[in-house]
Amino acid sequence: MRIKLLGGSGLRVSELCLGTMTFGRETDEETSGAILDAFVEAGGNFIDTADVYSRGGSEEILGRWLSRQRRDDLVVATKVRFPMGDSPNDQGLGRKHIVQGVEASLRRLRTDHIDLYQVHAWDPHTPLEQTLSTLDSLVRAGKVRAVGASNFTGWQLQKAVDIARARGWEPFSSLQPLYNLLDREAEWELLPVCRNEGLGVIPWSPLRGGWLSGAIRRGMQEPPSGSRVRTAESQGWSESWSAYAEDERTWRVLDELFAVAEESGRPPAQVAVNWLLRQDGVTSPIVGARTMEQFASHLAVVDWELESSQVKRLTAAASRRLPYPYGFQKGSDSDD
Repeated sequence: MRIKLLGGSGLRVSELCLGTMTFGRETDEETSGAILDAFVEAGGNFIDTADVYSRGGSEEILGRWLSRQRRDDLVVATKVRFPMGDSPNDQGLGRKHIVQGVEASLRRLRTDHIDLYQVHAWDPHTPLEQTLSTLDSLVRAGKVRAVGASNFTGWQLQKAVDIARARGWEPFSSLQPLYNLLDREAEWELLPVCRNEGLGVIPWSPLRGGWLSGAIRRGMQEPPSGSRVRTAESQGWSESWSAYAEDERTWRVLDELFAVAEESGRPPAQVAVNWLLRQDGVTSPIVGARTMEQFASHLAVVDWELESSQVKRLTAAASRRLPYPYGFQKGSDSDD
Protein backbone atom coordinates (compact mmCIF):
# COMPACT_ATOMS: atom_id res chain seq x y z
CA MET A 1 0.00 0.00 0.00
CA ARG A 2 1.43 3.37 -1.00
CA ILE A 3 2.16 6.01 1.64
CA LYS A 4 1.12 9.64 1.18
CA LEU A 5 1.59 12.87 3.09
CA LEU A 6 -1.57 14.11 4.81
CA GLY A 7 -1.75 17.77 3.86
CA GLY A 8 0.75 19.86 5.78
CA SER A 9 0.62 17.72 8.91
CA GLY A 10 3.84 15.85 8.25
CA LEU A 11 1.91 12.63 8.88
CA ARG A 12 2.56 9.83 6.41
CA VAL A 13 -0.57 7.77 5.88
CA SER A 14 -1.59 4.77 3.80
CA GLU A 15 -3.54 5.36 0.60
CA LEU A 16 -6.55 3.66 2.19
CA CYS A 17 -7.87 4.70 5.59
CA LEU A 18 -9.67 2.08 7.65
CA GLY A 19 -13.05 3.32 8.86
CA THR A 20 -14.35 1.78 12.08
CA MET A 21 -17.95 3.02 12.21
CA THR A 22 -19.24 -0.57 12.11
CA PHE A 23 -17.16 -1.66 15.12
CA GLY A 24 -19.41 -2.44 18.06
CA ARG A 25 -22.52 -2.13 15.89
CA GLU A 26 -22.66 -4.48 12.89
CA THR A 27 -19.19 -5.90 13.59
CA ASP A 28 -18.26 -7.69 16.81
CA GLU A 29 -14.91 -7.23 18.55
CA GLU A 30 -13.33 -10.43 17.26
CA THR A 31 -14.10 -9.58 13.64
CA SER A 32 -13.06 -5.96 14.20
CA GLY A 33 -9.68 -7.14 15.45
CA ALA A 34 -9.25 -9.45 12.46
CA ILE A 35 -10.02 -6.55 10.09
CA LEU A 36 -7.48 -4.32 11.87
CA ASP A 37 -4.84 -7.06 11.72
CA ALA A 38 -5.44 -7.61 8.00
CA PHE A 39 -5.25 -3.88 7.31
CA VAL A 40 -1.89 -3.51 9.03
CA GLU A 41 -0.55 -6.67 7.41
CA ALA A 42 -1.44 -5.18 4.00
CA GLY A 43 0.60 -2.05 4.79
CA GLY A 44 -2.17 0.17 6.14
CA ASN A 45 -1.43 2.53 9.02
CA PHE A 46 -4.29 5.08 8.94
CA ILE A 47 -7.35 4.32 11.12
CA ASP A 48 -10.39 6.59 11.53
CA THR A 49 -13.06 6.52 14.22
CA ALA A 50 -15.26 8.98 16.15
CA ASP A 51 -16.45 9.27 19.73
CA VAL A 52 -20.07 8.99 18.59
CA TYR A 53 -19.60 5.67 16.74
CA SER A 54 -21.44 3.10 18.86
CA ARG A 55 -21.48 5.74 21.62
CA GLY A 56 -17.79 5.21 22.30
CA GLY A 57 -17.85 1.49 21.55
CA SER A 58 -15.80 1.83 18.36
CA GLU A 59 -13.05 3.74 20.19
CA GLU A 60 -13.05 1.19 23.01
CA ILE A 61 -12.64 -1.75 20.62
CA LEU A 62 -9.90 0.11 18.77
CA GLY A 63 -8.24 1.02 22.07
CA ARG A 64 -8.04 -2.57 23.26
CA TRP A 65 -6.51 -3.57 19.93
CA LEU A 66 -4.10 -0.58 20.03
CA SER A 67 -2.81 -1.64 23.43
CA ARG A 68 -1.31 -4.73 21.76
CA GLN A 69 0.34 -2.80 18.89
CA ARG A 70 3.36 -0.57 18.31
CA ARG A 71 1.47 2.70 18.78
CA ASP A 72 3.99 4.86 16.93
CA ASP A 73 3.55 2.79 13.75
CA LEU A 74 -0.09 3.89 13.43
CA VAL A 75 -1.92 7.11 12.61
CA VAL A 76 -5.13 7.20 14.64
CA ALA A 77 -7.86 9.73 13.87
CA THR A 78 -11.05 10.44 15.78
CA LYS A 79 -13.72 13.13 15.83
CA VAL A 80 -15.73 15.31 18.20
CA ARG A 81 -18.95 17.31 17.87
CA PHE A 82 -22.09 15.25 18.47
CA PRO A 83 -23.75 14.38 21.82
CA MET A 84 -22.36 11.51 23.86
CA GLY A 85 -24.80 11.97 26.73
CA ASP A 86 -27.80 13.98 27.92
CA SER A 87 -25.98 16.98 29.40
CA PRO A 88 -26.75 20.30 27.65
CA ASN A 89 -23.02 20.96 27.26
CA ASP A 90 -22.21 17.49 25.96
CA GLN A 91 -22.27 18.56 22.31
CA GLY A 92 -20.92 21.14 19.92
CA LEU A 93 -17.48 22.64 19.39
CA GLY A 94 -17.20 24.87 22.45
CA ARG A 95 -14.12 24.64 24.65
CA LYS A 96 -15.88 22.67 27.40
CA HIS A 97 -17.14 19.92 25.12
CA ILE A 98 -13.93 19.63 23.06
CA VAL A 99 -11.75 19.29 26.15
CA GLN A 100 -14.12 16.75 27.69
CA GLY A 101 -14.29 14.95 24.37
CA VAL A 102 -10.56 14.61 23.84
CA GLU A 103 -9.99 13.36 27.39
CA ALA A 104 -12.72 10.75 27.01
CA SER A 105 -11.41 9.63 23.60
CA LEU A 106 -7.88 9.28 24.98
CA ARG A 107 -9.20 7.03 27.76
CA ARG A 108 -11.23 4.87 25.39
CA LEU A 109 -8.38 4.62 22.89
CA ARG A 110 -5.88 3.81 25.66
CA THR A 111 -3.34 6.22 24.26
CA ASP A 112 -1.65 9.43 25.35
CA HIS A 113 -2.16 11.23 22.04
CA ILE A 114 -4.44 11.39 19.00
CA ASP A 115 -2.66 11.79 15.66
CA LEU A 116 -5.53 13.55 13.88
CA TYR A 117 -8.34 15.16 15.87
CA GLN A 118 -11.23 16.25 13.66
CA VAL A 119 -14.30 18.38 14.25
CA HIS A 120 -17.14 16.20 13.01
CA ALA A 121 -19.34 18.99 11.61
CA TRP A 122 -19.85 22.74 11.75
CA ASP A 123 -21.22 24.22 14.99
CA PRO A 124 -23.32 27.35 14.29
CA HIS A 125 -23.63 28.15 18.01
CA THR A 126 -19.93 28.50 18.88
CA PRO A 127 -17.56 31.21 17.62
CA LEU A 128 -15.05 29.60 15.27
CA GLU A 129 -12.24 31.39 17.11
CA GLN A 130 -13.07 29.47 20.30
CA THR A 131 -13.04 26.14 18.49
CA LEU A 132 -9.75 26.81 16.71
CA SER A 133 -7.98 28.21 19.78
CA THR A 134 -9.03 25.15 21.78
CA LEU A 135 -7.71 22.78 19.11
CA ASP A 136 -4.47 24.76 19.02
CA SER A 137 -4.07 24.37 22.80
CA LEU A 138 -4.51 20.60 22.50
CA VAL A 139 -1.70 20.44 19.95
CA ARG A 140 0.55 22.57 22.15
CA ALA A 141 -0.23 20.30 25.12
CA GLY A 142 0.83 17.24 23.11
CA LYS A 143 -2.55 15.52 23.32
CA VAL A 144 -3.17 15.99 19.60
CA ARG A 145 -0.66 15.94 16.74
CA ALA A 146 -2.77 17.48 13.95
CA VAL A 147 -6.31 18.77 13.45
CA GLY A 148 -8.88 18.44 10.70
CA ALA A 149 -12.49 19.07 9.77
CA SER A 150 -15.40 17.06 8.41
CA ASN A 151 -18.72 18.04 6.85
CA PHE A 152 -17.91 21.73 6.38
CA THR A 153 -19.05 23.92 3.50
CA GLY A 154 -16.53 25.70 1.32
CA TRP A 155 -16.86 29.08 3.04
CA GLN A 156 -16.67 27.50 6.50
CA LEU A 157 -13.48 25.66 5.64
CA GLN A 158 -11.85 28.72 4.06
CA LYS A 159 -12.79 30.89 7.04
CA ALA A 160 -11.22 28.37 9.41
CA VAL A 161 -8.03 28.31 7.33
CA ASP A 162 -7.84 32.10 7.25
CA ILE A 163 -8.47 32.60 10.97
CA ALA A 164 -5.88 30.01 11.98
CA ARG A 165 -3.32 31.62 9.67
CA ALA A 166 -4.02 35.12 10.98
CA ARG A 167 -3.82 34.05 14.64
CA GLY A 168 -0.86 31.73 14.28
CA TRP A 169 -2.93 28.73 15.45
CA GLU A 170 -2.59 25.14 14.32
CA PRO A 171 -4.28 24.95 10.90
CA PHE A 172 -6.53 22.23 9.62
CA SER A 173 -4.42 19.60 7.87
CA SER A 174 -7.28 17.67 6.32
CA LEU A 175 -10.92 17.55 5.34
CA GLN A 176 -13.17 14.49 5.59
CA PRO A 177 -16.01 15.08 3.08
CA LEU A 178 -18.72 12.93 1.53
CA TYR A 179 -17.31 12.12 -1.92
CA ASN A 180 -18.00 9.28 -4.36
CA LEU A 181 -19.29 8.68 -7.89
CA LEU A 182 -22.85 9.54 -6.86
CA ASP A 183 -21.99 12.48 -4.58
CA ARG A 184 -19.60 14.87 -6.30
CA GLU A 185 -20.64 18.19 -4.79
CA ALA A 186 -17.30 18.36 -2.95
CA GLU A 187 -15.75 19.19 -6.33
CA TRP A 188 -17.53 22.55 -6.48
CA GLU A 189 -15.71 24.31 -3.64
CA LEU A 190 -14.32 21.93 -1.03
CA LEU A 191 -11.71 20.18 -3.17
CA PRO A 192 -10.48 23.46 -4.70
CA VAL A 193 -10.04 24.93 -1.20
CA CYS A 194 -8.12 21.83 -0.11
CA ARG A 195 -5.85 21.93 -3.17
CA ASN A 196 -5.30 25.68 -2.79
CA GLU A 197 -4.55 25.52 0.93
CA GLY A 198 -2.69 22.23 1.03
CA LEU A 199 -5.21 20.13 2.97
CA GLY A 200 -5.37 16.37 2.63
CA VAL A 201 -8.71 14.86 1.61
CA ILE A 202 -10.12 11.75 3.32
CA PRO A 203 -13.43 10.96 1.59
CA TRP A 204 -16.07 9.09 3.57
CA SER A 205 -18.65 6.70 2.10
CA PRO A 206 -16.80 5.84 -1.14
CA LEU A 207 -19.51 3.22 -1.86
CA ARG A 208 -22.36 5.44 -0.70
CA GLY A 209 -23.58 3.00 1.89
CA GLY A 210 -23.85 0.13 -0.61
CA TRP A 211 -25.16 1.87 -3.72
CA LEU A 212 -21.79 1.37 -5.46
CA SER A 213 -21.04 -2.05 -3.96
CA GLY A 214 -22.42 -4.09 -6.87
CA ALA A 215 -25.50 -5.26 -4.98
CA ILE A 216 -27.87 -2.83 -6.74
CA ARG A 217 -28.63 -2.85 -10.48
CA ARG A 218 -30.97 -1.06 -12.85
CA GLY A 219 -34.41 -2.63 -12.83
CA MET A 220 -34.57 -3.30 -9.11
CA GLN A 221 -37.69 -1.94 -7.45
CA GLU A 222 -36.35 -2.04 -3.90
CA PRO A 223 -33.01 -2.53 -2.11
CA PRO A 224 -31.76 -6.07 -1.41
CA SER A 225 -32.78 -7.63 1.88
CA GLY A 226 -30.23 -7.07 4.62
CA SER A 227 -28.45 -4.30 2.70
CA ARG A 228 -27.27 -1.01 4.19
CA VAL A 229 -29.56 0.79 1.73
CA ARG A 230 -32.62 -1.06 3.04
CA THR A 231 -31.65 -0.14 6.60
CA ALA A 232 -31.08 3.45 5.51
CA GLU A 233 -34.56 3.58 4.00
CA SER A 234 -36.18 2.38 7.21
CA GLN A 235 -34.12 4.73 9.38
CA GLY A 236 -34.33 7.78 7.13
CA TRP A 237 -30.56 7.97 6.50
CA SER A 238 -29.26 9.96 3.57
CA GLU A 239 -28.22 7.02 1.37
CA SER A 240 -31.73 5.56 1.39
CA TRP A 241 -33.43 3.99 -1.65
CA SER A 242 -35.79 6.91 -2.14
CA ALA A 243 -32.91 9.41 -2.06
CA TYR A 244 -31.30 7.94 -5.21
CA ALA A 245 -33.62 5.52 -7.02
CA GLU A 246 -35.77 8.23 -8.63
CA ASP A 247 -32.77 9.92 -10.26
CA GLU A 248 -31.89 8.55 -13.72
CA ARG A 249 -28.31 9.69 -13.14
CA THR A 250 -27.98 7.02 -10.42
CA TRP A 251 -28.79 4.23 -12.88
CA ARG A 252 -26.54 5.77 -15.54
CA VAL A 253 -23.64 5.67 -13.07
CA LEU A 254 -24.40 2.08 -12.08
CA ASP A 255 -24.64 0.99 -15.73
CA GLU A 256 -21.16 2.38 -16.43
CA LEU A 257 -19.80 1.03 -13.16
CA PHE A 258 -20.85 -2.51 -14.07
CA ALA A 259 -19.53 -2.10 -17.63
CA VAL A 260 -16.09 -1.01 -16.44
CA ALA A 261 -16.08 -3.73 -13.76
CA GLU A 262 -16.73 -6.39 -16.42
CA GLU A 263 -13.97 -5.01 -18.65
CA SER A 264 -11.51 -4.87 -15.75
CA GLY A 265 -12.41 -8.22 -14.27
CA ARG A 266 -12.86 -6.49 -10.92
CA PRO A 267 -15.86 -6.13 -8.58
CA PRO A 268 -17.87 -2.89 -8.94
CA ALA A 269 -16.92 -1.84 -5.40
CA GLN A 270 -13.23 -1.93 -6.28
CA VAL A 271 -13.88 0.10 -9.43
CA ALA A 272 -15.73 2.78 -7.44
CA VAL A 273 -12.91 3.14 -4.89
CA ASN A 274 -10.26 3.02 -7.62
CA TRP A 275 -11.98 5.93 -9.37
CA LEU A 276 -11.81 7.89 -6.13
CA LEU A 277 -8.10 7.16 -5.72
CA ARG A 278 -7.52 8.73 -9.14
CA GLN A 279 -9.19 12.06 -8.30
CA ASP A 280 -6.98 15.11 -7.93
CA GLY A 281 -6.32 16.01 -4.30
CA VAL A 282 -7.67 12.81 -2.72
CA THR A 283 -5.32 11.39 -0.09
CA SER A 284 -6.98 8.33 1.46
CA PRO A 285 -10.57 7.16 0.94
CA ILE A 286 -12.09 5.70 4.10
CA VAL A 287 -13.09 2.06 3.60
CA GLY A 288 -14.98 0.03 6.15
CA ALA A 289 -16.71 -3.33 6.25
CA ARG A 290 -19.05 -5.45 8.31
CA THR A 291 -17.25 -8.71 7.52
CA MET A 292 -13.76 -9.97 6.72
CA GLU A 293 -14.93 -10.99 3.24
CA GLN A 294 -16.04 -7.45 2.44
CA PHE A 295 -12.81 -6.03 3.78
CA ALA A 296 -10.59 -8.42 1.84
CA SER A 297 -12.23 -7.20 -1.36
CA HIS A 298 -11.62 -3.56 -0.39
CA LEU A 299 -7.93 -4.21 0.21
CA ALA A 300 -7.49 -5.58 -3.30
CA VAL A 301 -8.29 -2.17 -4.79
CA VAL A 302 -4.67 -1.04 -4.35
CA ASP A 303 -3.30 -3.88 -6.50
CA TRP A 304 -4.36 -2.36 -9.82
CA GLU A 305 -5.43 0.89 -11.55
CA LEU A 306 -8.24 1.86 -13.86
CA GLU A 307 -7.23 2.92 -17.35
CA SER A 308 -7.43 6.66 -17.98
CA SER A 309 -10.21 6.12 -20.51
CA GLN A 310 -12.24 4.19 -17.93
CA VAL A 311 -11.79 6.97 -15.36
CA LYS A 312 -13.07 9.47 -17.93
CA ARG A 313 -16.09 7.30 -18.77
CA LEU A 314 -17.08 6.95 -15.13
CA THR A 315 -16.59 10.68 -14.56
CA ALA A 316 -18.76 11.50 -17.58
CA ALA A 317 -21.50 9.09 -16.48
CA ALA A 318 -21.53 10.74 -13.04
CA SER A 319 -21.68 14.29 -14.37
CA ARG A 320 -24.65 16.54 -13.74
CA ARG A 321 -25.74 20.03 -14.70
CA LEU A 322 -23.86 22.42 -12.44
CA PRO A 323 -25.98 24.90 -10.45
CA TYR A 324 -25.31 28.62 -10.50
CA PRO A 325 -22.70 30.05 -10.27
CA TYR A 326 -20.53 26.98 -10.91
CA GLY A 327 -21.95 26.23 -14.34
CA PHE A 328 -21.87 29.90 -15.27
CA GLN A 329 -18.21 30.25 -14.32
CA LYS A 330 -17.18 27.02 -16.03
CA GLY A 331 -18.88 28.04 -19.27
CA SER A 332 -17.65 31.62 -19.30
CA ASP A 333 -14.47 32.49 -21.19
CA SER A 334 -14.42 36.11 -20.05
CA ASP A 335 -15.74 38.46 -17.39
CA ASP A 336 -18.46 39.75 -19.72
